[in-house]
Amino acid sequence: MKLKKELNSIEVFSIAAGSMISSGLFVLPAVAYRVAGPGVIISYFIAGVLVLPALISQLELATAIPKAGGTYFFSERILGTPAGVVNGMANWFSISLKSALALVGIGAFASLILPDISEFQIKLVAGSACLVFTFLNIFSLKLSGRVQVIMVMFLLSILVGFVLVGYRFMDFEPYKGIAFRQWDRILVAAGMIFISYGGLTKIASVAEEIKNPKRVLVRSAFSAFIIVQALYLLVIFVIVGVLPPDVIGEGLTPVTNAALQFTVNPLASRVFLIITAGAAILAFITTANAGIMTASRVPLSMARDELIPQFFSREGGRRNTPVYSILFTALFMLLAIFAFNIEKLAKVASLFMLVLFMMVNLALIVIRYSRISNYRPSFRSPLFPFIQIAGILCYLFLIIRMGTFTITAALIFTAAALTWYFLYSRKRARRKSAFLNMVESVTAPEFRVDEKELEAELLDILIERDEIVLDRFDRIIQKAAIMDLNRPMTREEVFGKIAEVVAKRWGLKKESLEKKFQIREEEASTLVYPGVAVPHAIPHVVVEGEHLFDIVLVRNKAGITWNSEGETVKTVFALIGSSDERNFHLRALMYIAQILQDPDFHREWSNARDEKELRSVILLTKRRRG
Repeated sequence: MKLKKELNSIEVFSIAAGSMISSGLFVLPAVAYRVAGPGVIISYFIAGVLVLPALISQLELATAIPKAGGTYFFSERILGTPAGVVNGMANWFSISLKSALALVGIGAFASLILPDISEFQIKLVAGSACLVFTFLNIFSLKLSGRVQVIMVMFLLSILVGFVLVGYRFMDFEPYKGIAFRQWDRILVAAGMIFISYGGLTKIASVAEEIKNPKRVLVRSAFSAFIIVQALYLLVIFVIVGVLPPDVIGEGLTPVTNAALQFTVNPLASRVFLIITAGAAILAFITTANAGIMTASRVPLSMARDELIPQFFSREGGRRNTPVYSILFTALFMLLAIFAFNIEKLAKVASLFMLVLFMMVNLALIVIRYSRISNYRPSFRSPLFPFIQIAGILCYLFLIIRMGTFTITAALIFTAAALTWYFLYSRKRARRKSAFLNMVESVTAPEFRVDEKELEAELLDILIERDEIVLDRFDRIIQKAAIMDLNRPMTREEVFGKIAEVVAKRWGLKKESLEKKFQIREEEASTLVYPGVAVPHAIPHVVVEGEHLFDIVLVRNKAGITWNSEGETVKTVFALIGSSDERNFHLRALMYIAQILQDPDFHREWSNARDEKELRSVILLTKRRRG
């Protein structure tokens, strides 16, 4: 099943931003203040910095492999099926549970508006919200995305208004007492609030449904991070400046408590309370909606790979949404809302998030060093691999500090996931991972594995990513013979090799073909200069028969002496066709001219490492198709 590409930049931005703004802004500042005092603002800055390695690695992988499932898909293809099963289940579990927690968080703020609301009624509200967004996601991802945009824009407007109004009531004295020497407390608080940023990476799970993902993903993710991080810091800056120290740590509604200090008028106070509590409820709802949207794509992707029952990948409705995967995710969230001790499980979910972040960084390191030909991200991590190694070490440090209960629970979950792999998924796993491809590069030839399936899958993903509709020329290139030579040669030698290849493919005489190439070149030169110093040759001949057309691609980095003037050619497109293919012959020449005029073609063609990558360069270069 192919999911429809329906999400644009503003919708992807809203998913990322909406996933970040919930308890991290409306609840956790009070908890973190008890630990770090006014230094909590530094803790939030550090937490934002700590998420960057995972975000950068996730974006590189997602622009190269924009498929549903995000972290699961990367892990399975790069680290192997066992890692994919564990990471897929952990990713789904973490996002679903955090979304359920966000829905329950509505209650803390609903009770401010309706003080008499009971705990069961709070859960009913949370469950009802879960059902509403479940059916919204089933009906249309596009509609769900638009609703997310409206909610997030309204939420951001409220927060900006809070900062602009609250700044006038601030006392800057508390910031003079920030204990910069108490870095241990600041770091502990950073670990506590780090989960606030976890939602930022959720958008990788819906990358397959994003229009032009290689541009939109990066732009939307970084925009969401910068804007939300700025709001985090500004809102906390106002809270600490407005509320007395002994009040900040009380309760779990610091934003609302701060807003009540903006006026002494009872009516105005009530209005501020309703606005800020409503904003908090809206924040939790946007997190839950984004959670259903992104978490449901994980079982969808795993079902496609037959690692869980295939009915999870079935589509439904006019919009081809993954109905069963969405319903299964919503059912788990409802069970979590009504039956589980969510606070403890949320800690385990936080641990899973850190583990997933470690796996994303590790996956990027592995695929970079595996030298997979068709790995072509549009965004590359700066300072590779130092950022990834630093990220892994930081996340490991945070995991160690999470306590025995959390780590034990995670180990039990991992054991259960691996049990599922050995009992169900193992016999259905057929792919070789990029990790094995990396191992083969440092082992003896007898241990080499066949990576053709992974290469072919990545090429298909790139074609889908770039929205390329393959035409006849592409299909010919897919089957074309490619010669990658690396010694000085003459034109006659190259014609001999081309004639030998074509003769075998079409049952023709090599000597006749070789002579046709020589005669055609003597009659009219086939050298072309597409705006570069080194010419390219496009020899083309007509052969006997009907409906015959073939292309042979040649690259010779050492150079081919093409004529008596000593001109050197390094690239040859040899065209062979029967007389009834004259029209397509001219069309193929036009396509080749367009390819040669692409400013990126010459660099990518020159840097291609093997025949598979040379073929991919031709298929992925922009040109008119028909």
